[in-house]
Amino acid sequence: MEKKYYAHSLEGRPPEEWQSLCVHSENVAAMADRFASDFSSGDWAWNAGLLHDLGKLAVEFQAYLARQNGLDDSAYDGVGQGRVNHSSAGAALALEKFGQFAGLPVAFLVAGHHAGLPDWFETDTGNAALRIRLDEGHKNLGQIRTMAEEMASKLRTHMRPPAFVKPDNFHLWVRMLFSALVDADHLDAEAFMQPEQAQRRRGFSTLRELKDAFDRHMKRFKPDTPVNQIRSQILSECRRTAAEPPGLFLLTVPTGGGKTLSAMAFALDHALRYNKKRIIYVMPYTSIVEQTSDILSGIFGAANVVEHHSSIAPETETQRSRLASENWDAPIIVTTNVQLFESLFGARSRRTRKLHNIVNSVIILDEAQLIPPQWLDPSVEVMNQLTRNYNATMVLATATQPALESLDHAREIISDPGLLYQQLKRTRINMPLDINQPCTWEELAAELRTYDQVLCVVNTRRDCYELFSLMPDDAVHLSALMCGQHRSEVIQKIKSRLKDGLPICVISTQLVEAGVDIDFPVVFRALAGLDSIIQTAGRCNREGILNQNGQLGRVNVFVPPKPAPRGLLLKGENTTRELYATADSAPDSPEAVTSYFRSFYSRVNDTGATWLKDRLIQGVPYIHFRTAANEFKFIDDAAQQPVFVQFGESGRWLEELRRIGPTR
Repeated sequence: MEKKYYAHSLEGRPPEEWQSLCVHSENVAAMADRFASDFSSGDWAWNAGLLHDLGKLAVEFQAYLARQNGLDDSAYDGVGQGRVNHSSAGAALALEKFGQFAGLPVAFLVAGHHAGLPDWFETDTGNAALRIRLDEGHKNLGQIRTMAEEMASKLRTHMRPPAFVKPDNFHLWVRMLFSALVDADHLDAEAFMQPEQAQRRRGFSTLRELKDAFDRHMKRFKPDTPVNQIRSQILSECRRTAAEPPGLFLLTVPTGGGKTLSAMAFALDHALRYNKKRIIYVMPYTSIVEQTSDILSGIFGAANVVEHHSSIAPETETQRSRLASENWDAPIIVTTNVQLFESLFGARSRRTRKLHNIVNSVIILDEAQLIPPQWLDPSVEVMNQLTRNYNATMVLATATQPALESLDHAREIISDPGLLYQQLKRTRINMPLDINQPCTWEELAAELRTYDQVLCVVNTRRDCYELFSLMPDDAVHLSALMCGQHRSEVIQKIKSRLKDGLPICVISTQLVEAGVDIDFPVVFRALAGLDSIIQTAGRCNREGILNQNGQLGRVNVFVPPKPAPRGLLLKGENTTRELYATADSAPDSPEAVTSYFRSFYSRVNDTGATWLKDRLIQGVPYIHFRTAANEFKFIDDAAQQPVFVQFGESGRWLEELRRIGPTR
């Protein structure tokens, strides 16, 4: 009787009901092939799927399954106990069968399918390095050679990389293949071991159904004010441009121009015309993600909008949305820059699992100017690669469009952004008479007290605290020193008082600049980068109410007592000074913004080009995936420290944390 080899067991079930290794390997190979066929790489994914669990042929692994299930293991007397490395043998066989050029990509995938893509040789990762794993794999392979050769007979031997694969994009191609393998492995194991959970992944509406819901919602929109009439024009231009072929687009719209819904109109129309699979809406801050997700959920239904970010509240998740956040297999994903870009440069299987579902999608990058300058070149290059080689369409949407000169043939959705900015002008930005003469906090506080409704935005949390301490007791403080729930409650209070016409004075950091929908008649802004000043101006006369009386909102820029901290903030402030001295256009015009970003980026010492070359291009195919992933961080983890805050009813969660430890 032929011996059977198993990939997965079922607790309490006899071995004849377990999943055979042959069935699992071929299921994963077929599914990974299907995923990777979207970028012309199905054969590579098939081979990785077939080999990924080859090491489970080892007698040690079969003994492990028997012991884990309390079965008679007398047949395995003398076989060592403990967990078994089952991924190295397949990696070694890939190199044997395909040689160094074709075998190494498959070896990276197979060796890393649990622990993540490894480095090529030892850095600080120790035995995780692929070179060491291959030595180990060759030894393991010797013990299972006969069965391994039988399985290897199903390998596809005439692999050719897609024509687009070059040394400068090899790293992303390997990650895309890795994603196809890892997701297929998880999904097949889940279908066998947790079939009820696998069923819960289904049931999302189609993009056609979601577009119908969106169109019904937008029919309620009435262009009943001058601002709403312009928003209607923006919406029409987005719908018109959606017919253009896939690629890179710019949506340059003044703050308050309704770009969230207009961008979604473009995405839906474009997705249906070009058979895209999903829409991924990406934002810089979790606070904006939550706000945008609420808007979209109100249109499409919460069940069809999957939020994925670090601050998602467990009580807002369903099991289906939690499962969809693992691999982004949902029609609409709302997420953060951190999730998108750190995944595209990631190595861990959990982080990269979603990548193949970015292929053939529409990606809206909201507030595109907030890509960290130190990672500008890698970020722009990966956007180019997604649109060139992975059939993605990307929209960079912002009121302050960064001058990204290396973007591939980016097309502007708005036919005349300069005219649009004139039509939607609701504020006058008043620069200080002497841009080098600072005021005192006491002088500024005295001036702020003369207004009934006023917002003042400063550069740092320390500045915010110092100015706030000089204000009357009824002033409102808003900064990242507050926990998220507290900030949300304060913003709701601000909106309520503004709506009711009640006095309100707010002292805030720049957290209100992007996406916070508040509307003050007067705004003060500490001297900063021009993009920050314009974004703050978007919180002034947002609905154009003052225009009805022939007025404009006032945005008063002041020079604070202390310059911005050294680094990017100070470079932004100095760039604005330089631009102000030579500008021949309005500070909030698209031309001024372009000039600002060109000058600002020239001041940044390194925009990541050297890192990209040294870490991911030079030395291909011997790449250090894990080292690169550990270094590529939009937010410096070393500067962060989690703090649990007792606020509102959070005391019961803190008590549960003390008693039973962390849960999802």
